[in-house]
Amino acid sequence: MDPEFFLNEIGQEIEKNFWQNRRIMSFDQYLELFFSSPYRFVRNAAQYTLDMIDHFGVEERITPLGKVRRFKVFDVPFLKGRGRMIAQEEAQNALYRTLLNFATERKVSKLILLHGPNGSAKSTLISCLMRGLEYYSHTDEGALYKFNWIFPSEKISRGGIGFKSLDGKEVSGEYSSYAFLEEKDIAVKLPDELKDNPLLLLPQDLRARLFEEAFKDQMDRERRYAIPDTMMYGDLNHKNKQIYETLLNAYRGDWRKVLRHVQIERFYISAKYRQSAVTIEPQGWVDASTQQITVDRSLSALPPSLQNLALHETKGDLIDANRGLIEFSDLLKRSVDSFIYLLGTSEKGIVNLPNAVVFLDILMVASANDQQIEEFKKTPIFTSFKGRMELIRMPYILDFLEEEKIYADQTELLTREKPMAPHTTEVAALWAVLTRLKKPIDERYTPPLSNIVRKLKPLEKALLYAKGEVPDHFSEEEKKILRANIDQLWTESSGYPNYEGKLGASAREIKTILLNAAQNPKYRCLSPLPVFEELEAFVKDPSVYDFLQVEVRDGYHDSVKFIDTVREYYLDILDREVVSSMQLVEESQYRDLFEKYVFHVSHWVKKEKIRNPVTGAREEPNETLMNDVEKILGVSEERKEFRNDIIQRIGAYSLDHPNEKVDYTEIFSDLFQRMEENFYHERKKAITRITENILRYSTDEASLLSDADRKQVEETLAQMKERYGYCETCAREVISFLKQHRYD
Repeated sequence: MDPEFFLNEIGQEIEKNFWQNRRIMSFDQYLELFFSSPYRFVRNAAQYTLDMIDHFGVEERITPLGKVRRFKVFDVPFLKGRGRMIAQEEAQNALYRTLLNFATERKVSKLILLHGPNGSAKSTLISCLMRGLEYYSHTDEGALYKFNWIFPSEKISRGGIGFKSLDGKEVSGEYSSYAFLEEKDIAVKLPDELKDNPLLLLPQDLRARLFEEAFKDQMDRERRYAIPDTMMYGDLNHKNKQIYETLLNAYRGDWRKVLRHVQIERFYISAKYRQSAVTIEPQGWVDASTQQITVDRSLSALPPSLQNLALHETKGDLIDANRGLIEFSDLLKRSVDSFIYLLGTSEKGIVNLPNAVVFLDILMVASANDQQIEEFKKTPIFTSFKGRMELIRMPYILDFLEEEKIYADQTELLTREKPMAPHTTEVAALWAVLTRLKKPIDERYTPPLSNIVRKLKPLEKALLYAKGEVPDHFSEEEKKILRANIDQLWTESSGYPNYEGKLGASAREIKTILLNAAQNPKYRCLSPLPVFEELEAFVKDPSVYDFLQVEVRDGYHDSVKFIDTVREYYLDILDREVVSSMQLVEESQYRDLFEKYVFHVSHWVKKEKIRNPVTGAREEPNETLMNDVEKILGVSEERKEFRNDIIQRIGAYSLDHPNEKVDYTEIFSDLFQRMEENFYHERKKAITRITENILRYSTDEASLLSDADRKQVEETLAQMKERYGYCETCAREVISFLKQHRYD
């Protein structure tokens, strides 16, 4: 391609986009755009953020607790999920409710403080918000505008800047707006570092009339779309007000001539360039200041009427963040004196500086860990801050399947040097969640629920939270009660300072464990095996981590024992996958048998007869078939309750998944697992022989295998790869581990 042609083509495309995106406008053009969609131009920072979240949409996630609303912006789809936030739907919804309250109140009246243990995704939540705002500001719906003051050269203005002369005679000028002047024709351009909304150039009473006219057909809109106080009653910031009043006086009240000097500029939110998205790290200085413009500029370049003004430009983190979002990272690590100004700023949106009072339109979000919060509550100043803060708790994740997604996102990093076996991140996530769980407080419940939760073990609680699985040792009635009260268990300690999810291993520590496991030279694959070794090394020094020092209570908080718990959990999974890959029985046989069972149980529960397809006669449900299946499933008593529970679980699934075919393997994964275990027990000798042959297959003893044995091994390895994702190396390593623990 001809480089010159390529450059011209790119240049034309950029110029086309520049004008299509309305990057530069006169005030008249801006006002015309305002009337086309007025609400977009009056939003404050909270309304804008709320609309941004709505822009990306919501989805409902089905969990054992029921349906949970999740906002898609936290999945950062515009960046293909890079840096997404896993789980934390409760915090998302609390944030959304807070923003909705701000929108309804028509002002941002509080500082939002995210708190929780270290590594609980507080910064990730804010990062997702910032990146969502960045993307949204590039859309038509999210367009943002500020303005600059343009003063043309003497050649253009034909005698100063078009002011009326002292005797009142007007100096003529041909320009209705200086917004589109070329740089060479501009004497001075004064940008507005605070990014005031251009509509504030209208006097307050006239602005109210404008809004009445613009919104007359939209009065029935819900309250969240109310015109914010900053637009109804606000005014220009100090420097803009000085320039505005000086020009208005110079033009003897001719407001249209004042607007000639206004250049509307579209701006885009950017954390990288600190444009309405700023993160403040812990520090000890004030977040805003002023500097006199005329110190750094040539006095002769400014119009005479402005040269006598002491114009000050503001600068600092708060200034850069105006019209957007500011993050106070680890706010409470700073001395109280360094953020005491937030008492007024968070409530009124005002900062008092030596040379100006600054009006801000910022969504303020801070983060702190729980220990800092507790210390802060002991200070005298906390009483004043309490009513000016909206606290949103962000605990550690308690669903290990969600926790696993955090580590799955770093698969590319973990697999740079060696392949990764299935369940590697799962076992790490499960161990992490087990360290976070609290023993249920049975005194908080009434019988029989109190008796049920008292018997709940840590792994059982983790499986209940993640999959809705209930332990087999409970009766059918107890299982039913427990399933119906998962939400009570989940929220049991939410009102306590020492809530569930406050203590435990953080995702940061687990990521380090996985990275170390990937470097273990003993293993050719990254599998759960080196992860277990790293976990054992991790817990050797309890003095390093608080959660390792918590007293063990009925198996809870036993981080050392949890390694064995997770190892057994993994062996159960591995056992099923290896044996399933041997194809000693078709899995469809389980499904067919279970479907027949459900068919007969359904009629038994309804007290209905079944039509015999051969004779056409109406017959009772097959009691022998039902008893045989229940024997396999280990049901010897309470058959009536068990059968009723089967039908109820199917009904509940159908309500949550309307218009979907019922998937028995999903609803009754625990029962299918029991059927498989029954089958394995009956064929243990054959399974042992095949595992031994698999280990021989990659050694010098491979030649001793018969053709039939060799074929069985190759088919098993192929099934493990195709169905579960094991490479041959991973398969051999984990099968050796399985044989050592289960088949020796």
